[in-house]
Amino acid sequence: MPDPGIGRCAPPEDLPHVTQTGPAPYLRIANLWKAFGSFLALQDVTLDIAEGEFVCFLGPSGCGKTTLLRAIAGLDMQSRGSVVQGGRDISNLPPSERDFGIVFQSYALFPNLTIERNIAFGLENAGRSKAEIAARVAELLDLVGLADQRRKYPAQLSGGQQQRIALARAIATSPGLLLLDEPLSALDARVRVHLRHEIKELQRKLGVTTVMVTHDQEEALSMADRIVVMNHGIIEQVGPPTEVYRAPASLFVADFIGEMNQIPARAGAGEALVIGGETLRCRPHGFADGARVVAAIRPEDVIPHAGAAGAAGNGEDVTTAENAFEVMLDEMEFLGSFWRCHLQSPRFGGQDLVADFSINAVRRLELAAGAPMQIELPRDRLMAFAGPDGVAR
Repeated sequence: MPDPGIGRCAPPEDLPHVTQTGPAPYLRIANLWKAFGSFLALQDVTLDIAEGEFVCFLGPSGCGKTTLLRAIAGLDMQSRGSVVQGGRDISNLPPSERDFGIVFQSYALFPNLTIERNIAFGLENAGRSKAEIAARVAELLDLVGLADQRRKYPAQLSGGQQQRIALARAIATSPGLLLLDEPLSALDARVRVHLRHEIKELQRKLGVTTVMVTHDQEEALSMADRIVVMNHGIIEQVGPPTEVYRAPASLFVADFIGEMNQIPARAGAGEALVIGGETLRCRPHGFADGARVVAAIRPEDVIPHAGAAGAAGNGEDVTTAENAFEVMLDEMEFLGSFWRCHLQSPRFGGQDLVADFSINAVRRLELAAGAPMQIELPRDRLMAFAGPDGVAR
């Protein structure tokens, strides 16, 4: 494979170049490539991040998200491309000359130093006076709610407390950029939920531009202003959480973020999909008539109705509704706030359609496993994508 570092590897034409309109970005990543031998970890990545923005790099293991974060920090120098922060080209600067604070998954606190000494470490290296350091450490300990732990050592704190100290140390010198490398993945579920809220509130209060790497879609959806979805070293989609979730740009994004039903289909003219020999209306898709595609809809977007011709007893009749048809409710799984239902119909080609129905809907419609019911697939929630290989045949 050609080495991108010497300019022989032409960037593919169909890779996305994602930029942000409006004021000049605080962080600009342009045409970034990173090769480890013959393996391309990053391929022509371009991204703009605004000042004060909270951006999450999201993707599966090996997608390049951590490599991109390390390139921004100068911990792994890119093979080609540039990184500009605040109008200053930092592409070839060592980490010590870049303006950032970083928090690692493993906390990386000094075990032989007290909590206050851990926070003070960067300030001491920056030559701050003792009075300045003491005031800043006290301010940060109050900010993260651990003022009473200042004399303790890291081993005496819980995982969540250690991560808050690592965060305080990272922002002690008031860096222009905060980098978070899967900071919550070592914590248990309840602590993660609590701490992600604290981190987001702290970021808003400080207004610091923040980039976080995560493989946890829930973290990205709840914390980020924008999500950068990555796969095999390229950017698949960039956008606000609601946009990435509700309008995925590819089958990979649709499948990786949240649950998604996938049904083999053929594209129809305009806004149509042919599934099981019947035509359903869908979002505009742009595929050629007759092309093999994947029809997709999220479980929560399937609308439940009564059984055939109101068989559930409430007399509801949806035979005139668009994209409505009868299915067999094969299996029901109680998941607390909703029921996950597996539906069968000849038009699904032998596979289940998974639907999430609220407790109230199940009670109101008297839905039961083994009984027929009607469902509706809303046109604006039914999507069509090229196959996993990116091709619609």
